[in-house]
Amino acid sequence: MIQNVMRDVMNSRLLNLILLFTIIGEFLLPWVLKRYYNGYDSKTMVMSALGSPQSPVRLIYNMWLIWLGVFLIFVAAVYYFSLRADFPILSVLLFFSIGFFAVGAGVISGIFSVNETKEIISAASKIHGVSAAIGFMVLLFFPLLNGILSFKKNYIIFGVIDVGSFILALIFFACFIMGDKEQFQNSIIKYEGLWERLTLFCMYIPFIHKAVYSLFIRRIPACFN
Repeated sequence: MIQNVMRDVMNSRLLNLILLFTIIGEFLLPWVLKRYYNGYDSKTMVMSALGSPQSPVRLIYNMWLIWLGVFLIFVAAVYYFSLRADFPILSVLLFFSIGFFAVGAGVISGIFSVNETKEIISAASKIHGVSAAIGFMVLLFFPLLNGILSFKKNYIIFGVIDVGSFILALIFFACFIMGDKEQFQNSIIKYEGLWERLTLFCMYIPFIHKAVYSLFIRRIPACFN
């Protein structure tokens, strides 16, 4: 019963529309907010700095992070209940991949703000750093898991796209991690903000092609049928 209901939710235009606008907002909102934050450099500074105590737009951005987290928790539940009958292991792994990111990099990060620079350390920034790092690392595997799901349902194109996104996400994440290291400050690796955004984009690819396919081609990939 609940599986059929969740499949209907997964296939609904409303959910996919909200999902697509949420992913767009993840990149569009920081681009807009940076205009009201003097000194913010989107190439070298992480998006979370927009929610720092020093930021004039912190309330807006932190509320956004909480919204992102709450919505993706719901999406994680929809994935799980839609898939658990046919793919019990994958459904659990997908749930934890999306859910951990939603809680750690969304809700908790929105409540506990990081500081503008890493030199400023507080209890809130430590909580933010740990929760966001765990959330990112777990979501890294979302494209791979979704790719495996697509291959199992013979949706080869989606599978290739997702696995390719996983590989790119790993590369960009490695650059992001190295971005604050002194030996890379004279190279393109220093652009932490750029690598963070590219990593996020690659991790969101399965959401993007799912929403676009559902909304504009009026079909849903077979892995959700």
